[in-house]
Amino acid sequence: MLHRNTKIDLLKRVPLFAGCSKKELARISTLADEIDFRPEKTLIREGTVGREFFILVDGTAQISRKGRRIDTAGPGDFFGEMALLADQPRNATVTTTSDVDALVVTARSFRDMIGDNPLIALKVMRAVAERLPPDAF
Repeated sequence: MLHRNTKIDLLKRVPLFAGCSKKELARISTLADEIDFRPEKTLIREGTVGREFFILVDGTAQISRKGRRIDTAGPGDFFGEMALLADQPRNATVTTTSDVDALVVTARSFRDMIGDNPLIALKVMRAVAERLPPDAF
């Protein structure tokens, strides 16, 4: 079981939460469940609507697009963060390649939390806007 400060440290690395204070990260960390997965478990399937966000605590996963491996994820890596904000299809498949320990935040719990914490919502929206290409507007 991860210590609360370890969860906060992992969340702090996620660009979506870059503007959040330690107190706000602590609030977000209460949403994160620590879950163990076996090898060859598909965490995210390309083309399906995302409902959760993952941060790998331990273990590895393969990221593929259109059936071709494009990257490998390891401890500290994260994926699926846009599922917290939008009901859009996933753009890749992520499959565990070892035993994995991960923090998982569901879109529903995150959306409920930001409904009660508009300042966190504003900071997350700012982080998303900063990541958009300049010609997006």
